[in-house]
Amino acid sequence: MLETTSRIRPLTARPRGSGVPGRRWTARIRPAIGYVILCLIALLFLSPLIYMFATSFKPPAEIFSVPPKLFGSEFRWQNYQEALNYMPFLRFMGNGLLVSAAGTALTLVVSAFSGYAFSRQRWRGRNLVFMVFLATLMIPQEVLIVPMFVMMQKVGWVNTFQALIVPWAFTAFGAFLLRQFFLGVPQELDDAARVDGAGTLRTFLLVMLPLARPTMAVLAVFSFISYWNSFLWPLVVINDVNNLGTIPLGLQMFFGQQGNQWHLVMAASVISMAPTLLLLILLQKHLVKGIVTSGFGGR
Repeated sequence: MLETTSRIRPLTARPRGSGVPGRRWTARIRPAIGYVILCLIALLFLSPLIYMFATSFKPPAEIFSVPPKLFGSEFRWQNYQEALNYMPFLRFMGNGLLVSAAGTALTLVVSAFSGYAFSRQRWRGRNLVFMVFLATLMIPQEVLIVPMFVMMQKVGWVNTFQALIVPWAFTAFGAFLLRQFFLGVPQELDDAARVDGAGTLRTFLLVMLPLARPTMAVLAVFSFISYWNSFLWPLVVINDVNNLGTIPLGLQMFFGQQGNQWHLVMAASVISMAPTLLLLILLQKHLVKGIVTSGFGGR
């Protein structure tokens, strides 16, 4: 009887374990399919950049060849040298770096103080002022061009770097981003700082700002890219393009009476991507954490 029972148990146990390999295979194949789909979507978004990079090495006669080709018959490395010599491109790069770095730094300072004031300080009409301040995000930049230009004329900042840096540093987006982060910080930290004898400014500088580094990294990337790619406002407020022009104004100079230098435009565009790409690499450690914790965790 015991022998019969021992023989039956393995037979009854096999059907239970027979489905395990199938479930394991399904658990492995589903993430793989997801990664493949994500890679295809990423390739779709990267395709313009890949085409731009490949076109920057093509001869001028093969850019609009039929049928279109990703790579030309030869790699023209001299396209980059010609793009740098076609106009004062390095000066435009320097101007763009100066404007973007100074504008980003000023934006971080203004946004940090305003975000802290709207979140941790108690004063009458705080929420109403913040809602009015936040409503400015709904106004298109094109609508503000004329009054901003009139203001620059009144203060004598037309055709200066100040006009490119200062007006757009007081943005409601940065204040909102840091306000939401500061609202998520426990109030007990402020109370502990006050017990230790720290005032409002010291609490802000030594307690809050170190915690807000990831969020400020995200804001720094957004602000730098916004300044770096700005075209309409520099086009309006800058008259001396050769000395005060930035990268977008410099790229426009490839289109003129002598024709459109598409191979040089592509080469210059690749060069202009270097600063923003370097910034993303340097702040990569803080970006993921900052995107997760900023703007959506307030109470």
